[in-house]
Amino acid sequence: MGAENKTDEEKQNGDGTLFDLNDYTIIKEGDAEILMHAKNEVFYNKTQVNNRDMSVAVLRTFISQRKQEHEAMLTRRRTKAGNKVPDAKAEIPDDSGQHNGESNDGSEVLEDASHNESCSKPEEETKNLRGKGREELKPPRVLEALSASGLRALRYAREVEGISQVVALDNDKASVEACRRNIKFNGSVACSKVESHLADARVYMLTHSKEFDVVDLDPYGAPSVFLDSAVQSVADGGMLMCTATDMAVLCGGNGEVCYSKYGSYPLRGKYCHEMALRILLASIESHANRYKRYIVPVLSVQMDFYVRVFVRIYTSASDMKSTPLKLSYVYQCTGCDSFHLQPVGRTVSKNNSVRYLPGFGPAVSQECSDCGKKFNMGGPIWSAPIHDQEWVAAILADVKSMKDRYPAYERISAVLTTVSEELPDIPLFLSLHNLCATLKCTSPSAVIFRSAVINAGYRISGTHVNPLGLKTDAPMDVIWDIMRCWIKNHPVKAQPSDQAGSVILAKEPVLQANFSRAVASLSKAQAKKVARFLPNPERHWGPKLRAGRQITSKHVSLLGPKALNGINNHENGDGSNHEDVEEPAAKQ
Repeated sequence: MGAENKTDEEKQNGDGTLFDLNDYTIIKEGDAEILMHAKNEVFYNKTQVNNRDMSVAVLRTFISQRKQEHEAMLTRRRTKAGNKVPDAKAEIPDDSGQHNGESNDGSEVLEDASHNESCSKPEEETKNLRGKGREELKPPRVLEALSASGLRALRYAREVEGISQVVALDNDKASVEACRRNIKFNGSVACSKVESHLADARVYMLTHSKEFDVVDLDPYGAPSVFLDSAVQSVADGGMLMCTATDMAVLCGGNGEVCYSKYGSYPLRGKYCHEMALRILLASIESHANRYKRYIVPVLSVQMDFYVRVFVRIYTSASDMKSTPLKLSYVYQCTGCDSFHLQPVGRTVSKNNSVRYLPGFGPAVSQECSDCGKKFNMGGPIWSAPIHDQEWVAAILADVKSMKDRYPAYERISAVLTTVSEELPDIPLFLSLHNLCATLKCTSPSAVIFRSAVINAGYRISGTHVNPLGLKTDAPMDVIWDIMRCWIKNHPVKAQPSDQAGSVILAKEPVLQANFSRAVASLSKAQAKKVARFLPNPERHWGPKLRAGRQITSKHVSLLGPKALNGINNHENGDGSNHEDVEEPAAKQ
């Protein structure tokens, strides 16, 4: 523990100045501890424990996967080279080429070149299959671009094995001072691995191109201004972790603002939170493409009040051309729940060559074929898979094997379990209750509806974004036919003929739905009664005030009366809350 040898009331900051421990409360999360002042000087959000736990889990899996990829690369090169030691000069051109996203060998090998040249041991030369660098994989370097108190950086350093360095940045002097104080408070491991710098994250990332294996962006609000420099700072095959908390913008509350920040127009459907994920991914891809780079998402989640994406970044001018195939526009009917996707691009193969062409269109007529209403158009969004199911399985297995080391184990394991059940190739989802609201009918149970879709020959799954959401590859005319068949057995009252539901029900179903229970209508987690959607652990669970804001009575609805009373008591000189871990979390 960081405070083992700290018995005096006065301790030293990172710069050697003294501070009084009585002015601070120790907050422990995972293996890290931080000192938080009673005043709202440095931002700390207890709610983000889910975010930090998920990031630690993904980072552990990334290090493991990175090692496996490196070993596989070496095996291929040994097989190709045979028992010969290739000439160094002959190998240099090969080293400058791109690996098309198979492994992250780019910047790390170049960094080792000087070390290899100065090494005079003959056995090192015989091990060298590339002429540059060594076979040994260097430990990853992590950049936390917006560190605040430094809690996330400290957790990475203390909890994730194999990390060589964590660089924590902030452009606020008070935050950097707090971060350095917390680094020293966490002992020798933190001091040896974590560095804190006062710097503009955008400038720092631009001047450290491809130097970090992991870049973590977790801003207070929109990450859009950091994306361009972030995609340049990640090493080839490295990972970008990015959080967006401006959900009102991403979910369609201010469509024009979303377009100006992310280059996509959002729609206010039930799937708006998943669309927010896909808008963020499309924006990251757009910034990466400007530098002949592209992304491969491994995990994308919507939790609490934010979205969080984890993407690998690779460099390849040829693979970058496939980006239009991964993007689509969305047509959302204004009358019913029908939506349709319009791919941005397509390919044509001829004589072993591939041509990239614009997508065929229009995907829909001007009026909805189901209810006759007009369409709203949104996007473009990322329409390729947003998860890598092998990664999800590996992350979930790691979390379950180390459950005691995750403070938010219950929540993140529930999210990962639900993610593991999602259909990976189906963008967006339907809401069963919305379908029934359109038709003014009673809702079938999710099991019955799923069974009807499965019996019709299509796939269906839930989604981690919404407990009532259903992902399926069944076209909308099949979905409405199933609902028409349901209503034949569960009649509804007559509605005005111009309403969308009346128009839909006026048509006879082409498909005769079979509602007999299908074996696959329940997922494995559902069958085992594994919790997948958990309630918030406490009231007022959400984003807290930005650092520096004064907490007043108008924040009762945001923070709760208990937190407000705690602030007032402290200002009145009551020091009884100094050892209460929960209180500062509510204050900040």
